[in-house]
Amino acid sequence: MRVNVYKIVTDRIIAKLKQGVVPWRKPWVNGQPPVAVNWVTQKPYRGINQCLLEPGEYATIRQINEAGGRVKKGEKAQIVVFWKWVEKEDEETGEVEKIPFLRYYSVFEINTQVEGLQSKRKPVQTFDHDPIEAGEKIVRGYADCPEIRYVSGLAYYHKALDYISVPPLIDFPNPNEFYSVLFHEMVHSTGHPERLSRKGIATSVAFADKEYSKEELVAELGSAMLCSLAGIENSTIDNSAAYIQRWLEQLENDSRLIVYAAAQAQKAVDYITGNQYQTE
Repeated sequence: MRVNVYKIVTDRIIAKLKQGVVPWRKPWVNGQPPVAVNWVTQKPYRGINQCLLEPGEYATIRQINEAGGRVKKGEKAQIVVFWKWVEKEDEETGEVEKIPFLRYYSVFEINTQVEGLQSKRKPVQTFDHDPIEAGEKIVRGYADCPEIRYVSGLAYYHKALDYISVPPLIDFPNPNEFYSVLFHEMVHSTGHPERLSRKGIATSVAFADKEYSKEELVAELGSAMLCSLAGIENSTIDNSAAYIQRWLEQLENDSRLIVYAAAQAQKAVDYITGNQYQTE
């Protein structure tokens, strides 16, 4: 049978929830503001562009080429919209009216889509850690793991493009937390339609929607289970419990959902590890 680490972790999470948990914290110290900016000027994009673009630093192909960079093969441009008021004279009446003039530009995110350029946001502090071999073993064992991109301040799974973004190890005061964050995004990636096809990932759901909230519970429980398999759970379990509490509040503190999420998390962990963590 499988080792009962899954149940042990779930029971520990539930016990901490009953005791009350400290507020959740971001375990990395460096990072970009949660906005999209122009790489050259470092000025934030405005209006609808903040909805069109994920946080990051963007540049046009001309700006990239002039700076000596190169767009990675296969990367698709994203759109920036620009508009201003222009004056137009009516030929019959001579009256001048203002009309909106709309243009768009194609841009690329220089940290993830471009080679040869460096972020202009310099980390204020970094930490010198050696990789944790037990954690690296789990990452290597994920047979069809999507591409992992290391970008300060950005931790997410992009389900449409099927890649993972996490801050690099040097951004974490505690190296164990790096693996906790990475494992969280890896669990999300197992929900892709070509993997386990979990509803919270495989279908379109809104932020804080019930299915989205459930998916966050699955990801964090799965992360805690993987941390336990790697032997690093003692320094990550409190933050995991606090994160889970945040999403339980979205679900009206229905503690029964922990059981549901734990079952889905087990499947994700088994998928990532290839069922190699078994015992007689």
